[in-house]
Amino acid sequence: MITIKNLTKHYDNGLIKALNGVSLAIETGEAVSIMGPSGCGKTTLLSIMGTLDAPTEGEVWIDGSNIHAEGSFDRFRAHSLGFVFQFHHLIPNLSLLENVEIPMYALGIPGRQRREKASRLLEEMGLKERLSSLPSRVSGGERQRAAVARALANNPKIILADEPTGSLDTLTGDRIIQLLLALCTERRLTLVIATHNPEVAAKTGRTIWMRNGVTLQET
Repeated sequence: MITIKNLTKHYDNGLIKALNGVSLAIETGEAVSIMGPSGCGKTTLLSIMGTLDAPTEGEVWIDGSNIHAEGSFDRFRAHSLGFVFQFHHLIPNLSLLENVEIPMYALGIPGRQRREKASRLLEEMGLKERLSSLPSRVSGGERQRAAVARALANNPKIILADEPTGSLDTLTGDRIIQLLLALCTERRLTLVIATHNPEVAAKTGRTIWMRNGVTLQET
């Protein structure tokens, strides 16, 4: 599913070396944690995997395609990826329902179908009574569940989750991780979680440890 070959990412003309020759492979349907302290390169790695950033050198292959050589990033993200971020990135002046609809616009899904699917996804997340609520009117856990619903809106093959529990209390964060893992199993999604929390990493099938832009070991 995902193969990363000798990935490097430098900023400021090489003064900041976020990634230094990272290579790894992730299988279809696998749940993997990228574990390490803040600044180790895990967020940069996810950003490049999701085509939100470009590598200095190296390659990212997904389903047999070198994604940074393809050029059609918007299409790739719309059809293959779902993102869950630490601070959810919901649009504050849109309802939860409208936020979940957003990824479906790129697929050309008609309005009625968008609303029906967004409603169904939010109901699956236990947010049936929050469809018309603004993000500021719901709890942090509810916002993150809405973000998971949005990540699923385009039926992605891969979910990239960057510190998805970092802004949540322990109980709520655990529920979000269990939800992501259940979705991974039920829908055969490939799940990659960047985290500095060993309790989160322990829940996935495999952990890849990073420090100073390189991978150290797998457990």
